[in-house]
Amino acid sequence: MVTVAEELIQSDLTLTRRAGESVSFSCGGTDQCNTAVVDWYQKKDTRELFRMLLSISTKNGAITKGYNHPEEEDFSAVKKQDGWELEIKKVKDVHSATYYCCCSKSSHRDRIFGSGVKLYVTDMPVLKPSVTVYQAASSDHLEEKRSLLCVASQMVPPVVQITWKRQEQDGSSLALTPGGTEQLDVIESDYTASILLIHQRDENSHTYDCSVTHEGGTVEQQIEEGVSQSPPKELPPDTLSTNQTLTERPSSEHPVSQKQVKLLCLVYTVLITKSLVYCCGVFLLRLVRRNCKHAAD
Repeated sequence: MVTVAEELIQSDLTLTRRAGESVSFSCGGTDQCNTAVVDWYQKKDTRELFRMLLSISTKNGAITKGYNHPEEEDFSAVKKQDGWELEIKKVKDVHSATYYCCCSKSSHRDRIFGSGVKLYVTDMPVLKPSVTVYQAASSDHLEEKRSLLCVASQMVPPVVQITWKRQEQDGSSLALTPGGTEQLDVIESDYTASILLIHQRDENSHTYDCSVTHEGGTVEQQIEEGVSQSPPKELPPDTLSTNQTLTERPSSEHPVSQKQVKLLCLVYTVLITKSLVYCCGVFLLRLVRRNCKHAAD
């Protein structure tokens, strides 16, 4: 049985360039496409819709334009080791946007996209995130549940991807997927946080790894389940705007930051909301079954 990916592969989260430099965008998984053509779309932050840029042949790099994009002449194709890529030979400020590759899978209506790569045009250097991991709540308050919190901040550009891993008793590492765990990601203007809810159903404690992927590299932090670890007195300052320089840290006169309080409140709010949704779902299910039973009678 062959497993086919559900989307094209764009491995970069972001790419940062200075004006005048070159950049290229890769697109993997094109063997799923039923034609040898990959379409490229652009989405700027100020636009709600995708704009078609051009099409590139995966066989010879031939380009098809004519989609009325104002900067279409700035884009071309370049041959790399893994295939043909979308290229901008001289980056301009106007090119700041997210770029998506796309192709037809089985029919023209069945389209698959990549996850997108955001291009930042700035003179600021790429900075790895500062990562903090701590236990946000104890099992005494959440009835055999714990919340681990991983906060990434002080990164340029501001886009990161946070994943969790659990160290098993045999020494192996198990990647935790969002679909298989209770996980919530929070993206704010000056940090990105991931909250992992743990159900305490066994006596064995585990060590968890928070892995933060960024253009500047991957940063990992560990925390042992059940070991008390105080949250930081303050979260780092707002550094996510590519048009700003790093600011001074807030005064340490305030030991508890507003952001920390907001994150902890968010944990409890999410848990309460999940419980309410579950109760409503059970109530509706019982109501539907009762109506069906009456209709059958």
